[in-house]
Amino acid sequence: MKPFRALLCLPLLLISMTSFAGPAEDANTLIDQWAATYSANDREALVALSAPDAIPLGTTSPVMSEGTEQIRTYFKDLNGSGRKNAIVERRTIILDENAVVSTGFYNFARASEGDVPLPSRFTMLIVQRDGRWTPQHHHSSPKAATRQ
Repeated sequence: MKPFRALLCLPLLLISMTSFAGPAEDANTLIDQWAATYSANDREALVALSAPDAIPLGTTSPVMSEGTEQIRTYFKDLNGSGRKNAIVERRTIILDENAVVSTGFYNFARASEGDVPLPSRFTMLIVQRDGRWTPQHHHSSPKAATRQ
């Protein structure tokens, strides 16, 4: 009878060990995926992560990009470029169960420039639509070396 009781208790034990992700964890998972996809130099996968009406303000862009085609144009040189992105620090603010703002610092590096880290800062608005987390807005800019 003891083995049978143990089998009945096993599902309860497994359920109690399982943690459920919340909005902050889901958004941060997406941001990590964004950085990994950028570092994999996969433009189409990066574009697919964004909402169709997303509005990013890119680090090297003089204009606002809006929507899938403009995002694709902004990242036109990404494939095979050897560019990398590494998140250094971030803070996350939960707006509600479907919207999160994350802000922080990351480093870009380009193989063509000796992989020298280019410190930058970012803010992303991550929203959940139809059960999918996606960047709705992404601002990126160079990080100042000193206080100005």
